[in-house]
Amino acid sequence: MLKLIFDICFALIVLIILSPILLLVVLLILVVEQKSPFFFQKRIGLQKKEFEIYKFRTMLNNEITPVGKVLRKTGIDELPQLINIIKGQMSFVGPRPLTDADIKRLNWDDAYHENRWSVRPGIVGLAQLTPVCHKKMSWFYDQLYIKSHTIWLDFKILTAAALIPFVGKQTVKNWIHGKK
Repeated sequence: MLKLIFDICFALIVLIILSPILLLVVLLILVVEQKSPFFFQKRIGLQKKEFEIYKFRTMLNNEITPVGKVLRKTGIDELPQLINIIKGQMSFVGPRPLTDADIKRLNWDDAYHENRWSVRPGIVGLAQLTPVCHKKMSWFYDQLYIKSHTIWLDFKILTAAALIPFVGKQTVKNWIHGKK
């Protein structure tokens, strides 16, 4: 419960501080792409409850847009999820919320995988900071986080994630895993 209160308060502060940047992104997407700046999608969260996730639009016609490329590289596309945190649907740190189709595709819809939904999903988690994108690695890091999450681990993950807009996702992943 303490983590939820911290997440909500911190998300409100971050949302207020970043609101000028968020407004600029909204205007940029509206002007350049002439489409809604937001993307909404159903995801599965805590205790397998469905919720709608908020992100900046980065794709049109199944292709990443020029603005979307920058937003994804810097992680700015994820910032509207601060609203999901304020609503209590997500946390800053935790396993990424998946779509129902993702859960079925990964074969994570059985009793063995139930504990993944025992924690609130996060904007960033250990699995997103690893250089290898594979369902077994994601499962391993999600389980590692669920079994050993602490305030200190959350702080380290958040610190790494906070560097992404400045140096890029790949650079942060490489630093975490000792690659140059």
